[in-house]
Amino acid sequence: MTSATRRLHLERHRGERIGWLRAAVLGANDGIVSTASLVVGVAAAQASPSAIVMTAVAGLVAGAMSMAAGEYVSVHSQADTEKADLDRERRELAADPQAEERELATIYEGRGLAPGLAQQVAQQLMAHDALGAHARDELEVSQTLAARPVQAALTSAASFAVGAALPLLVAVVAPAGSLLAWVPGTALVFLALLGALAARTGGAGLLVGAWRVTFWGALAMAITAGVGALFGAPVG
Repeated sequence: MTSATRRLHLERHRGERIGWLRAAVLGANDGIVSTASLVVGVAAAQASPSAIVMTAVAGLVAGAMSMAAGEYVSVHSQADTEKADLDRERRELAADPQAEERELATIYEGRGLAPGLAQQVAQQLMAHDALGAHARDELEVSQTLAARPVQAALTSAASFAVGAALPLLVAVVAPAGSLLAWVPGTALVFLALLGALAARTGGAGLLVGAWRVTFWGALAMAITAGVGALFGAPVG
């Protein structure tokens, strides 16, 4: 094996970050938007400063727990589906390995290999790791994209709490009479930074990532403020 080949095994790709990056961005974005929207909504409804802060604290705790539970259940369902598919594939391999080898060869032919070469590749991969080959090429289940419920739950909860803490801190330190300016203004800055950071981590364009997150966050806060002002009561 050459030194160049050995280096390939150490190469890391951005796709390896998909699992935790998705959960982290989703959690932080929800934390900023939902908490800022709560603060803006109750402030527009003329609530007292203490009620505004308590609402933000309650939103942080409830939101973090909700994100953790939701992510765990959702991703665990994905993991259960993957496990069921792998169990079925394991039984099919034990019952009729020749048919499974032909199935694998057909997949490789569909990707552009000549029939003879596709058959050779299928034979060698089946001899090396039959279940792994079918998991990767038939079921499209890989180690990189495999469901990790606990990781997703913890990442979402922690990132939500961090995101929610930002507008909460602003609500605590900003003058009570100007909360409707300070909270949404700083929240938009936080969202733009989050979008740019997520885009940079994932290899996307910084401006596009920042604009996408900021636009939808601004829309959510505007609607919540409008509801609070319309009904004159705290809403979430």
